[in-house]
Amino acid sequence: MTRTVIRRLIAIVTISYSILLPTAQAPAQTGQASDFSDFPFLIYCEYEKIGHAYYFSQLNPDGTAIFMTPDSQVGTITVNGVARRVDGQRSGSCSGKTLADLRAEKRAFDLLR
Repeated sequence: MTRTVIRRLIAIVTISYSILLPTAQAPAQTGQASDFSDFPFLIYCEYEKIGHAYYFSQLNPDGTAIFMTPDSQVGTITVNGVARRVDGQRSGSCSGKTLADLRAEKRAFDLLR
């Protein structure tokens, strides 16, 4: 990746985080214990040797976290479930993996507090 692409990616992620953080911190209202801190800020996946950075975008009331790339690829995951791609047939390196799997493989990046 060129430095320009990396800078743009960082800018997009930073802006998205600052806009979405206030709404994402609300706990799930269905009785599930999921909240923003249960999920990584960024998940890195590969498909056909191309890397994609999926950043935390939304936490639904049912506890499903939505992750999105800058080019609008979308994936979902829950605290106890597996990663799934939305609207696509491609299966990358994160598909079917749990948060524990992604963290163990160093594909999930949490914010330091």
